[in-house]
Amino acid sequence: MKKNVKLRLEEKMLLGYVPVILMIVGIAIVAFQGLNELGRINKRILENDAQVVQSADRLIDNLLAQEAYGRRFLILQGQEMREMFWQRSEEFKVLVDRLKSFAVEENMPVVRLASLHDEFEDLYRHAFSSSGSPEEDQVREMDGKMGERLDDMIALIQTIKDTGRNSQYQKLLKSSSISTNTFQTILLLSGLGILFGLGTIAAINRNFSRSIRQLKQATEQISQGKFDHLAEINTGDELGELAGSFNFMARRLLHLEEMYLDSSPLTRLPGGVTVENVLQLKLDGGRPIAFCLLDLDNFKSYNDRYGYAKGNMVIRATADIIISAVGRHGTKDDFVGHIGGDDFAIIVSPARYKIICETIIDEFDKNIPLLYNPEDRTRGYIIGQTRQGLEVHFPLMSISIAVATNEQTKFNSYIELAEIASELKEHAKALPGSLYLVNRREKTDEYPKSEGFSPKVVEKTGKR
Repeated sequence: MKKNVKLRLEEKMLLGYVPVILMIVGIAIVAFQGLNELGRINKRILENDAQVVQSADRLIDNLLAQEAYGRRFLILQGQEMREMFWQRSEEFKVLVDRLKSFAVEENMPVVRLASLHDEFEDLYRHAFSSSGSPEEDQVREMDGKMGERLDDMIALIQTIKDTGRNSQYQKLLKSSSISTNTFQTILLLSGLGILFGLGTIAAINRNFSRSIRQLKQATEQISQGKFDHLAEINTGDELGELAGSFNFMARRLLHLEEMYLDSSPLTRLPGGVTVENVLQLKLDGGRPIAFCLLDLDNFKSYNDRYGYAKGNMVIRATADIIISAVGRHGTKDDFVGHIGGDDFAIIVSPARYKIICETIIDEFDKNIPLLYNPEDRTRGYIIGQTRQGLEVHFPLMSISIAVATNEQTKFNSYIELAEIASELKEHAKALPGSLYLVNRREKTDEYPKSEGFSPKVVEKTGKR
């Protein structure tokens, strides 16, 4: 099974430059090859073809000069003219040897030229060695042969020159063709690089825009309270990670909103629905827990005597005491909830409920009496009246805690554990003072649910 390759934003942006980089590399290679070929052709033109044409021109000039010196010697018989004739002969041979070293596309008649020049010189050598004045017919015949050899050599030199020029022209045509092809190839590579680059960048931008648009839509939905609207972005890059964090935030906000809607407006603690959900979640996880129900005794009489505002102060003070005790002696996984009115619930580990309950009772009995008038606090009770007008004494408030654990038996539903805790709480409230009761007996099938436990007073403090 192939694994999908996920690219980061930086890698995607670099990917957009790949076509441009490839285009630049391709252009550099094509330009280098073209320039290299043009340089090679130009070098051959300068070092071969141009030299052939130049040498051909010098050969003609040298040959004509040699022929002129030869005729002057025949007429004037000056030794200087003869020496100049043979000097030109040596220069001609040097130029012929030089032509043999040049490479051109077609074979040049250099050997034939050398042979004709030898014949040309032999005619003059014979004329130079003749004593006296030759016959007119002989002069005419010799002059005709010399003219024929001269014309033949000039024709051959012209052929060599034309060959060099033609080779030069062909190379120039090839150079022009290479330049055109190089330019067209560079233009094509540039166009392809621009197209591919724009296409890649457009695709990357489209993905960015789509992801950002989805995040924007999800943000708008969440701003309207629709926390179940999640951003489906699986790009594997930073935007995908941002979407994952965004979705986690949305789920967290949904959870917080549920807790807020269920929480008590007075204590801001989660309410009964959240208590049930957390309790069921811990039971489903098979974790050992201690479920504690807390209730205030004689709270109604205090509320009637001191009023609604004072009663709210008692509720908030009790919530602070419970939160503080769990915070000091519990763990980060422990839970505090406010079911409603003067009823609270905490879910802690079985190893910690004892110290937590004792701390709550100690702090409650120490601080809550301070919310009474000095005379009621000194007296230890509130004087009230029944509907019939009879005087009744209501003890100062105390707190009753019922603790139900799953250490010795398994509960499939929070309802079972809550029912046991509720029955324990009724027993605790029937006893005077602040205390906590713990259910330690296993639930069995031979007893009714209401009789399936045996309450045991673990601690009783502050008895009035």
